[in-house]
Amino acid sequence: MRNKIRSAVFPVAGRGTRFLPATKASPKEMLPIVDKPLIQYAVEEAVDAGATKLIFVTGSSKRAIEDHFDSDPALEKSLADAGKDELLASIRDIVPTGVSCIYIRQGEPLGLGHAVLCARPAVGDEPFYVHLADDLISGDPSCLSQMAAEYERHGGSVIAVENVPPEDTSSYGIVAIDESNENRITQIVEKPDPEDAPSSLAVVGRYLLAPEIFDKLATTGRGAGGEIQLTDAISDLLADKPVHAYSFDGVRYDCGNKLGYMKASIAYGLAHPGIGEALRAHLEDLICEK
Repeated sequence: MRNKIRSAVFPVAGRGTRFLPATKASPKEMLPIVDKPLIQYAVEEAVDAGATKLIFVTGSSKRAIEDHFDSDPALEKSLADAGKDELLASIRDIVPTGVSCIYIRQGEPLGLGHAVLCARPAVGDEPFYVHLADDLISGDPSCLSQMAAEYERHGGSVIAVENVPPEDTSSYGIVAIDESNENRITQIVEKPDPEDAPSSLAVVGRYLLAPEIFDKLATTGRGAGGEIQLTDAISDLLADKPVHAYSFDGVRYDCGNKLGYMKASIAYGLAHPGIGEALRAHLEDLICEK
């Protein structure tokens, strides 16, 4: 048996400047997809994959995330008194019994690698998930559950990847893999130009990492953009521990940009039992009008 993955780290300290002015006073992770914020989808996926310790690495403008996962007795009483049982259920069990939330402030905006390193005291010496809420992935089972099964099969760290157009490699960490050795990663490069990219396999926002990554992050200097890059630490880890690329089953929506966010809103809206049929009819009417 492998070590059970108990901890999930959510780096949520970024300001979401691509969505200004919407994110001026509200965290980007609180942007809703139909009736749930992005961060709630992320938490549900992590809990579904077995996480019982949710570690949010936050910034000074992210209090709304903590409030969202806290209880609200006054609201619950109001809904109960009004007989709105369905709405009451939707807010009462956002964090299931037996699951804890931990909030750690990232004092300086030093990048994803630094955010993950901030979570070290809470994670301890065990493997853990890193989940980027911007990447909303629809899959059954969930992407993290698939990665947990992959970890159970061979051990080692597991990183979710998908093919991207060659011209987009400069927006991602890009990996080269040994297909004959369970897709073990042989090289990982942060945002390479297309002509320098080792492949078109891009790292997306799901990681299952061995605790040894913390030692690598602690000694990783500032890389691209003057930040401590998680990609650089993973590159250092390759010499000591196996890291495997995993092509997940599911559809990924990059909700870190406006078009990806709108695509996710439409896809999830069409699948929603309450509004899906009406939304589909409306979209069809719009298309016919064109």
